Amino acid sequence: MGSVYQRWNIHHRLQHILLFTSFIVLALTGLPLKYAAKTWAVKLCALLGGFTTMLTIHKAAAVVMIIAAVYHLGYLVFSLVVVKQSSKAMIPTWKDVTDLLDHMAYCLGMTKRDAQFDRYSYKEKFDYWAVFWGIAIMVGSGLILWFPQASAQYVSRTFINCAQVAHSDEAMLAIMAIFVWHFYNAHFSPMVFPMNKVWLDGKFSRQEMEEFHPLELRLETPPVIGVQSAAIERSKFRRNPVLIAIQMVVYAAVLIWFLYGYLPLGLM
Repeated sequence: MGSVYQRWNIHHRLQHILLFTSFIVLALTGLPLKYAAKTWAVKLCALLGGFTTMLTIHKAAAVVMIIAAVYHLGYLVFSLVVVKQSSKAMIPTWKDVTDLLDHMAYCLGMTKRDAQFDRYSYKEKFDYWAVFWGIAIMVGSGLILWFPQASAQYVSRTFINCAQVAHSDEAMLAIMAIFVWHFYNAHFSPMVFPMNKVWLDGKFSRQEMEEFHPLELRLETPPVIGVQSAAIERSKFRRNPVLIAIQMVVYAAVLIWFLYGYLPLGLM
């Protein structure tokens, strides 16, 4: 039997659920708008009820994402001002740079000792600040495009055109970052496949803490009182060379497809 450690509370999990559900809907309804001339986009648009309905769904999902962002910022302010509990764990430090180098050396077989992560690794910090940056751009540019007449009273036509380009390009960057980088680390990695369940129950076992956040564990983070769990059952896919090889092929194919079909300087 082993202790269970609280990683995410109910607020963290709700914010994450609001964020990823709205993001998926935005991606599903936004890509057909960006690539409206493509055959698949026309079919997907029809499946979603036509252009007007799809655009309405897109805007509704945008509202949900804005709510998630306001919820998160409000939670941070409340924790700092009212509860008097604030954490600097998500702020990047020089250790994240050294952790990245150490982790790369470990993955390449240059050392037998992996990087020792604290509460959040460099990968988790990258995820967080990428979303922070992305939402600021997407919400700002999206509101300009949503209310063009009102926007035209305060900004030039050129600025509105720039907002359209920023909204479109940042959306593609976000989609690639989430579905390649984040999904791999949180779901498809042979270390956690088929998923890291912290977004569901917010908890890590002691074995998971030792594996992914050993420095935090050494600070004697208190376990959830009265809760115990059996030793973590290692996934049969854990570090499986066949799974790793398959994923390398799949990700390479996705990258080539993306470069060929979506980038102006794609493979010809």
